[in-house]
Amino acid sequence: MTVLVDATSVPPNRGGVARYLAGLLQGLSEVGERAHVVVKDEDRDWMRSQAPGHDYLVAPAAVSLRPVRLLWEQVALPALLRRTGADVLHSPHYTFPLAVARRTVVTVHDATFFTAPQDHGRLKRAFFRAWIRAARRWAASTVVPSRATALEAETAVGPARHAVHVALHGVDRQVFARPEAPVVADFAARHGLDATGWIAFLGTVEPRKNVPVLLEAHRLLRARDPATPPLLLAGGLGWDETAGEALRAAGDVVGAPVRYLGYLPLHDLAPFLGGATVVVYPSSAEGFGLPVLEAMSTGAAVLTTPRTALPEVGGDAVAYAEPTVDATADALGRLLRSPDERARLGRAALERAATFSWSACADVHVGAWGAVT
Repeated sequence: MTVLVDATSVPPNRGGVARYLAGLLQGLSEVGERAHVVVKDEDRDWMRSQAPGHDYLVAPAAVSLRPVRLLWEQVALPALLRRTGADVLHSPHYTFPLAVARRTVVTVHDATFFTAPQDHGRLKRAFFRAWIRAARRWAASTVVPSRATALEAETAVGPARHAVHVALHGVDRQVFARPEAPVVADFAARHGLDATGWIAFLGTVEPRKNVPVLLEAHRLLRARDPATPPLLLAGGLGWDETAGEALRAAGDVVGAPVRYLGYLPLHDLAPFLGGATVVVYPSSAEGFGLPVLEAMSTGAAVLTTPRTALPEVGGDAVAYAEPTVDATADALGRLLRSPDERARLGRAALERAATFSWSACADVHVGAWGAVT
């Protein structure tokens, strides 16, 4: 069996689907599988550095434009499938070429376009709803990152006309590992942080992440106790205008109670998360929740919500609170006052994170592809 993986949907910031694809391809190498991978020219060297050993093909330059990519996907990708002699096409981000649907496995990352429509714009919601329905009706099979997503999609759309494969994500332990004390100290010194530590959030600032809730919860805690550590937020500014305006206004000012760090380089993510007093991820809806797993893999004490897929990731190794201001403030306050509980969560997080791997994720994908042939 040979497979062609369409990696042309990698976004410019190389988050989201890029991290999934890099992990999947790493996992395939670990289980002894080699794939044809079609990429945009600007992504080829990066993807090859993340997952060497695969056959990388370059798509036309115009594919960098999203409308062109979607047209290329329908018209030219089936021809590329034939030229490579691949048995199966893997489409990793909802859309797929209809002409070869019966030879295509599609990844559906979450069902929040149905279950949390308020978190998405009208056009985006309509677009992804249509493609999720199409994938479940016409593709050879679909892959989802959690049992919660599989259940939500079935509830929203009805049973799929094929097998749905649950492939839990893994974590890159070369990036997300427990940081040594000198590495944390260096990060803290470079960012002007002191012995009070910091509270960390990592993720795209979009409505379902509930960043305004976190900002207000932190303000309440600071009002109760001025010694509350500063809140540091890292990641891209998405389409949550309220939170985006607040973070742009805050900026990254040393000594300020709230700081927006923007994108951090990969080598800073482990000390940012693993060195934090608490990592908070108050998302109300996730297809998987990779930032929670990444924080757990650094030994962080994590506070998240008991929503959708997050309990599948966190189990009993994280703390939970509903994504409201009062609940978040109360749970975060308890953790800040309890170093013993934070230490317990950190140990449990490391143990649980070790059970997730990209090789296991790759095995599920290989099974899905094999069922097509």
